[in-house]
Amino acid sequence: MSEASRRPSSSFQVRLLMGTLVIAGLVGCAGPVESPEPPGYAAEIEEWRRGRLERLTSDSGWLTLVGLFWFEDGEHSIGSEPGSAIELLSDKAPAHVGVLRASGDELTLEVDPSVEVTHDGERVESLVLADDTPGPSTLFELGDLSAHVIQRDDQRALRVKDRNHPARFSFVGIESFPTDWSRRLVARFESYDPPRTIPIPTVLGTITDQPSSGAVVFEIDGSEHRLDVVAEPGDEQLFIIFGDQTSGHETYGGGRYLYADAPGPDGTVVVDFNRAYNPPCVLTAFATCPLPPPQNKLPIRVEAGEKNSGFEK
Repeated sequence: MSEASRRPSSSFQVRLLMGTLVIAGLVGCAGPVESPEPPGYAAEIEEWRRGRLERLTSDSGWLTLVGLFWFEDGEHSIGSEPGSAIELLSDKAPAHVGVLRASGDELTLEVDPSVEVTHDGERVESLVLADDTPGPSTLFELGDLSAHVIQRDDQRALRVKDRNHPARFSFVGIESFPTDWSRRLVARFESYDPPRTIPIPTVLGTITDQPSSGAVVFEIDGSEHRLDVVAEPGDEQLFIIFGDQTSGHETYGGGRYLYADAPGPDGTVVVDFNRAYNPPCVLTAFATCPLPPPQNKLPIRVEAGEKNSGFEK
């Protein structure tokens, strides 16, 4: 074989040089190479935001809340008459609607015969009520109003909604940070075996023990962080309550919420902060929001998801 036949062609030499430069560049990079934003991702987030707006402004959305009445065992009058234990709006309810009786686990609504209260579309004179633990609670309706009992720890309250509440129709939406693909993170899931119980503070000033199946661990800008998740047995998604350095400034001081799908076979979880959203306490004074536990308050700014502006309560 001649010397000329063994010599690489000039085009091969160019390709070899380019490949060497690419490899050298990759070796010199610190950290993983980020994948480009896929087409349609921004539109996907916009669609999620539209869905959230539809849920908030629906007949049963958070913007319909008009009352939260805590009660203990005993008899509690319901009506618009001043002094009623559960005092409803005078333009929405008659003076006397009925009586809520509570005795231990037994809850009963006794309706005044002159008032039309319905349950599942049928008029009722008496109705046994179930609260929302484990749920669902028993809903009854009075004109535009609907009500059901909630339980938070050892306390119970009657939550009242008005499907024609003005806040529902004046709501214009929530301002969000610009969609940022780099804040859609692939995290690893570290399971707790057995599951732990973690104390979760609430806006009511109480502490509620919640089961945690593990934590999501992820990296942002070269630093590793972790967030404990809350998930009841059988839940298909992980619920994350977190705060960050935007809390109390651009975002709600009580933190934000985020759902993530359960871990895949490889133990990874997608944590997409572009889907971080405000607790309902941002929208109404009649919610009982859980707040981030201390370990879920990130020492960084998460400039993704909903802000604490762009709307009026």
